[in-house]
Amino acid sequence: MTDTIQHWIGGAPAGGDAARTGPVYNPALGVEQKRVAFAEASDVDAAVEAAAGAFPAWRDTSMAKRQQVMFRFRELLNERSGELAEILTSEHGKVLGDAQGEISRGLEVVELACAMPFATKGEYSENVSTGVDVYTLRQPVGVVGIISPFNFPAMVPLWFFPLAIATGNTVVLKPSEKDPSAAVWLARLMQEAGLPDGVLNVVHGDKVAVDALLEHPTVRSISFVGSTPIARYIYATATANGKRVQALGGAKNHMLVLPDADLDLAADAAVNAGFGSAGERCMAISAVLAVEQVADEFVAKVAERMSRLTTGDGRRGCDMGPLITREHRDKVAGYLDVAATDGASVVVDGRDPQVDGDPNGFWMGPTLVDRVPTSSAVYRDEIFGPVLSVVRVSGYEEGLGIINASPYGNGTAIFTNDGGAARRFQREVTVGMVGINVPIPVPVAYHSFGGWKDSFFGDAKAYGARGFDFFTQEKAITSRWLDPSHGGINLGFPQHE
Repeated sequence: MTDTIQHWIGGAPAGGDAARTGPVYNPALGVEQKRVAFAEASDVDAAVEAAAGAFPAWRDTSMAKRQQVMFRFRELLNERSGELAEILTSEHGKVLGDAQGEISRGLEVVELACAMPFATKGEYSENVSTGVDVYTLRQPVGVVGIISPFNFPAMVPLWFFPLAIATGNTVVLKPSEKDPSAAVWLARLMQEAGLPDGVLNVVHGDKVAVDALLEHPTVRSISFVGSTPIARYIYATATANGKRVQALGGAKNHMLVLPDADLDLAADAAVNAGFGSAGERCMAISAVLAVEQVADEFVAKVAERMSRLTTGDGRRGCDMGPLITREHRDKVAGYLDVAATDGASVVVDGRDPQVDGDPNGFWMGPTLVDRVPTSSAVYRDEIFGPVLSVVRVSGYEEGLGIINASPYGNGTAIFTNDGGAARRFQREVTVGMVGINVPIPVPVAYHSFGGWKDSFFGDAKAYGARGFDFFTQEKAITSRWLDPSHGGINLGFPQHE
């Protein structure tokens, strides 16, 4: 009998008798390995009720004790990261090394959460008027909802719930139904670290669960990472229901290669950023804008490096694993037909790769498409797979114009040895995260993550200082300790004296 992954509500499994379930595949084998319970609105209600019940005591728990829980969680996660990496590889398909990297980047935010007492300090101004002081406090918002995507089943939840919990909130997490086990594993680990029951809850499922979170009157905020159409829907629905929102959407990340760039470094970077995690990253480089005079040489260097990549089971030391589902693999492969129709040149075709793994896996090998017109869907769409497109440009100005014309503004990079060009690019490009000779410019935990334009909707970016701001609300207190000289009636507007 296939195991069913249950919800985690109030510190215990729940939903074992779910009327609806969905499949959880091993993408490297192409087989269903588990089922996952799909929540109804009543399950979300139960999770929110557990979170609301735990909130007053957790909010009133001292900063020192909350910090101790986060420190303990950090140590446990570090000790058992190998166990979590195996879960990620089994359900997502990414290779073990990439899974470990995902956990490491999530650990950065856990470590940031441990600095909560410093990061949430208020401010104090003495004697702003005679005998009057003003100071501010940062307090938790209450029950918060988190909706995370399939491509980073550990890292993205770790971007949000450690900061939310450290600052005194309680959480209902809805992970992707495609690879849900990591979320429950993390919740169990938080419990082992000393987190009280009900502070972190996990519900699984589809749009029913999402809408129940977005519309629930007790949920005060929503954090989301996913595609732009869904991010737009999350933002509109949550704000219509009075919630604060951080909704990180999709991307079409560009890498501009100037003639003076180190082409070997640029080719390495394009391969690493284009094919890591089989291209299933919102920060993947999917479009290279190569200046025409070096484009032939650059494409040849990229193709040579691609010929050395191995595709296969993530547990076997391969460079790249499968895609998440067969349907997604077929959708990605379909773009190569579009490329040929639009006049692009398929330099490396990954539709029938040699794999080190089961032939039934959801395989798509590294793919390189040259001379892609910007009118093609291959350029316009977020393919979310191992397809690297090369658009040839006349120079810096044309490349910058193409990037800035994109509706997306998540990440971008420039490869050049010209400091003036790099400085100009960082000022002129309309993108939220910029790399200079760095292909995947994901900020470290103490700087915030988030794009511009259709890549971000909401009130505050993820983690960093903005993360602490998002999960707290500021209260300003004006105080005066009275003595007899302050008596008397005065209906005028208060003035500073």
